[in-house]
Amino acid sequence: MNLYAKDRTILSALLFVVVLICNASSSSSASEAITIKPRHLSLLKSALQRPSGEQSELWRPMPDQGWSPCLDLGNSPSLPDKTEGYIQVFLDGGLNQQRMGICDAVAVAKILNATLVIPYLEVNPVWQDSSSFVDIFDVDHFINSLKDDIRVVRELPEELSWSTREYYSIAVRETRVKTAPVHASAKWYKENVSPVLQSYGIAAISPFSHRLSFDHLPAEIQRLRCKVNFQALRFVPHITSLGDALVSRLRNPLWRSSKDRKKNVDHLGDMTNSHSRREPGKFAVLHLRFDKDMAAHSACDFGGGKAEKLALAKYRQMIWQGRVLNSQFTDEELRSQGRCPLTPEEMGLLLAAFGFDNNTRLYLASHKVYGGEARISALRQVFPRMEDKRSLASAEERARIKGKASLLAALDYYVSMHSDIFISASPGNMHNALVGHRTFENLKTIRPNMALIGQLFLNKSIMWVDFQQALGEGHVNRQGQIRLRKPKQSIYTYPAPDCMCHV
Repeated sequence: MNLYAKDRTILSALLFVVVLICNASSSSSASEAITIKPRHLSLLKSALQRPSGEQSELWRPMPDQGWSPCLDLGNSPSLPDKTEGYIQVFLDGGLNQQRMGICDAVAVAKILNATLVIPYLEVNPVWQDSSSFVDIFDVDHFINSLKDDIRVVRELPEELSWSTREYYSIAVRETRVKTAPVHASAKWYKENVSPVLQSYGIAAISPFSHRLSFDHLPAEIQRLRCKVNFQALRFVPHITSLGDALVSRLRNPLWRSSKDRKKNVDHLGDMTNSHSRREPGKFAVLHLRFDKDMAAHSACDFGGGKAEKLALAKYRQMIWQGRVLNSQFTDEELRSQGRCPLTPEEMGLLLAAFGFDNNTRLYLASHKVYGGEARISALRQVFPRMEDKRSLASAEERARIKGKASLLAALDYYVSMHSDIFISASPGNMHNALVGHRTFENLKTIRPNMALIGQLFLNKSIMWVDFQQALGEGHVNRQGQIRLRKPKQSIYTYPAPDCMCHV
């Protein structure tokens, strides 16, 4: 058997194993008989009985904190007449991990004086989304925004058209760089990638996620990364258009959810247009990341009883083969350390304790909640005016993004950036990206104190007034206040001081 055939055989076998795992996961989900009950019944009763009328200061925008976006690169030298060659990167992960990889790719191209090929987005193994860069981002805006910083091309010239993802997947290639360390320095790229560019005119870097340091880089490179993230990466027009429509409907006090109205596209349009004649209302976004993958990996107990514990343990063993360190700790230990994702019920209690009343327009940004509607029911009881993509948009409007996890995430990201308040149920790439972007724009963003919250929920006898007071005191300085980036922290989560100026 020749090398090519052998590699193809191995690749086919790996794909077969992945399919088996996915099928097993789907089958187990279908057969799980999980009964979900409220875990904090006393607090839930108090939350449901809370008086209407929100705290006046809750919706106040962030005051001026003395910092502003600062992306002017000054008197940057003009681009050299000739570049050293072409840089390709292959990016895995979800939308926001790919977004950070794109920013880093631009920075590496600048460091090496290379031409960047529009990054290739791998098919996400979890969400099975094959969306490409041009499906998600406005490529013309991207290229035009960076025309004074680096050269960007949509595709390689014909003589290099052989350099594809498939080409690198079947054998070892001299033009592929696969040894880039995590958080590599600019010096590493100059010493290890520049010679490949000089020899072949092209270098393909894979894997590339988190392959550029956040520290010890020139100021112009740091600001370029932020310029890409906050200015050059704009979603495609049909995402921004639908996002604007959803934001308008959320701000319209007369808008009713799809459960209370006829599903009529003309009616959607009429409601959106009528909004322009009324004073806009306020709305908050809750990013609820509570999928089976996260629940299993956390090794926490989420109230689904013995059936759920067995199902998550089986899934955890099948996917990670005992490599989940959290499984060595008890649920109480994990919660007291803030290492358990917050359930929809717990997020509803948090928001109610913060002062959001039952008239709050709440937009639920999520993909697929583990446990389905049964898991969300307590949250919906506390916030009956909660909306999501499905309730706000018609089937016709959702058709272009149906089944596309990256586009669904892009829509949630866009609506989140236009909300008055954003809060996430647990740390993660979406949380980190939005915290950074909203910090850059000085928008109110509540960051849950996971350790405090975990300890409060462990206290089964806590009274509502004490719960409310402890949460309020523990989040006084966690609502969007500027936090300066520390060494090794992400510039995309903490844009100050690298990409913001103190004025």
